[in-house]
Amino acid sequence: MKRVLLKLSGEALAGEKKNGFDETIVRTVALQVKQLVDSGTQVGIVIGGGNFWRGRTSEAIDRTKADQIGMLATVMNCIYVSEIFRSEGMRTNILTPFACGSFTKLFSKDRAEKYFAHQMVVFFAGGTGNPYFSTDTAAVLRAVEIEADGILLAKAIDGVYDSDPKLNPDAVRFDTLTIDEVIERKLAVVDLSASILCMENKMPMYVFSLAEPDSIVKAISGSFNGTVITV
Repeated sequence: MKRVLLKLSGEALAGEKKNGFDETIVRTVALQVKQLVDSGTQVGIVIGGGNFWRGRTSEAIDRTKADQIGMLATVMNCIYVSEIFRSEGMRTNILTPFACGSFTKLFSKDRAEKYFAHQMVVFFAGGTGNPYFSTDTAAVLRAVEIEADGILLAKAIDGVYDSDPKLNPDAVRFDTLTIDEVIERKLAVVDLSASILCMENKMPMYVFSLAEPDSIVKAISGSFNGTVITV
């Protein structure tokens, strides 16, 4: 794949700490992404904010304000991860759909293309910039906009199952699914709006465990261990 969108969960970057960052995990991600960049693959990244804030679990705060806090959490995540990437020798830039002073640049496809042309890793922070849309939807939206060849979904689980493997020891993992099956069976790989966006724009997804050694590199190298969601 010439260009990919990597979606990282905030919780995965926190590791066993559950909150904040586990620098060892983040650096492991950086070293894998560097392998992709060095091989000529262009990489865009969206990071969730769950290691800092999950607005939907708060009943005391207006949903719009809660989602805005979540957007800022993703900006913090991208600034941190971007700096770890830089310490490993990569060039990076962070784009947001709203102004953040000098911390980030405003998103536009032209700007993203310019950064990709200069072999930069581009972080897409701040979600879609609107409440009621998750970072899943933001990841698919940005992948479609930048015409990525696919979305790499790095999760805490090694693929898509027919039921929750934590609750059902007999849960079966799928090697391949169509996006139509995901929607029909309500498998919640990503939220519904993101799934429909994938379906309408024929954007494939590769779901795998971030904890597996070299899982990001394997996702595009032919030795993939996870679930491929086709279109």
